[in-house]
Amino acid sequence: METIVLIAVIILAIGIGMRWIHLLNAQHDARIAAYHFSDPLPRPPGLPDDTGRRAHHTDADR
Repeated sequence: METIVLIAVIILAIGIGMRWIHLLNAQHDARIAAYHFSDPLPRPPGLPDDTGRRAHHTDADR
């Protein structure tokens, strides 16, 4: 009988923990959605269109 109660308590604790983490993630997502980042900085003159690292990789490099 004690084993069944212990297993039920563990399952309940896991369920409460999952729900708590879900609520915290929802709050975090709401905070991120509410924060509006500024516009990106303008590209300095003389730079090519795409200076990212991916622009320099080709399929042969992989």
